[in-house]
Amino acid sequence: MKKELLMASALVSTLGVASVANAVTATMSGHHDAGLQGADLDTGTSDTLSVKNTSSFSVSLSETTDGGVGVSTSFMLANEGIDGGLQTAGITLAFTDGSKIDLLNAGNAAKSHDISVPGGAGKPEGITVTSTNTSQTGLDFFGEDTGLSFEWHSASDFMMDGLKVGVSYSADNGAAAGASTKLDSSWGVGATYVTTAGDTSVTIGAGLADSTWKDSGTAPSNPSGGMHVGLSAVTGDLTVAVGYADGDKVAATSGTQAEHEVADNTVTKMGVKYVTGDITLSAGFTTAEGKDSDTMGTKGTTVDSQDITEAGISYAVASGVTANLGWKDVSSKDEGGSDDKGGTTWYIGASMSF
Repeated sequence: MKKELLMASALVSTLGVASVANAVTATMSGHHDAGLQGADLDTGTSDTLSVKNTSSFSVSLSETTDGGVGVSTSFMLANEGIDGGLQTAGITLAFTDGSKIDLLNAGNAAKSHDISVPGGAGKPEGITVTSTNTSQTGLDFFGEDTGLSFEWHSASDFMMDGLKVGVSYSADNGAAAGASTKLDSSWGVGATYVTTAGDTSVTIGAGLADSTWKDSGTAPSNPSGGMHVGLSAVTGDLTVAVGYADGDKVAATSGTQAEHEVADNTVTKMGVKYVTGDITLSAGFTTAEGKDSDTMGTKGTTVDSQDITEAGISYAVASGVTANLGWKDVSSKDEGGSDDKGGTTWYIGASMSF
């Protein structure tokens, strides 16, 4: 009996060692935000106070082959209060020359090269403009993908010092259009260039994307796509950034706004950030305009618009712990109307990340 126990123990130990040796490397990351948010809406409704909690938990997996090729993927276990869904990556292959390729759920290369423009802190929300105002406020409002996609990323210093480029393509997933518009295919290209001017580090990012759509035959298929360009300049603790985007977007694919499109949408963003010790001060402004239509292929004649002003203060309390104070004001006009709809919101809270 004693020998059998020793053999069993040895077997368990061997299997344990083997499983560890053959396992990929797993890392975990996530965050939890908790705070208080207040909103004062222009619609005349009562001011609101609410508790705002958001959290996420994700796992990254990676390993390197004997030939030096890195293989990685990731998945999210929880994504509460952010966008209502889980995010799962495909497979990423990283090559010895510094380039890599994403396979499945790869995204769009145009979105990978947009410039990050400083804004507020703590992401104060609570301002929902009227649903018929479909003006887009992000630099990457275009560039959809079906998930059956790939994106190639070049190595750094591609063809010249400081340049990185990317190319992506998304294929038809075979979903029937039916009563809703469906993405057929899309492509995107992007580039980021980093250089210096005296004591200033300058980053220029640009992207271009286009897509085709299919529908039930009641309206002509229409593309969604556009371009963006931005510049960020960092001098010591000061960051200044600007960005511009122009394009069209399929804003709704089903429901009350089926076959809906936003045409001639433009977005201009500018922001500034200053870091002093453990304190970060930031502010940003966004202005956006777009003409929406009731059916695909018919451009609207009146303009939807949004102006967003935001500011924030962040304080690094400890490693991974940040206190945030944020403020945002939204001015919204629907169909060229003279009445502003929007409001002001503020947030105070803390974020813990790992």
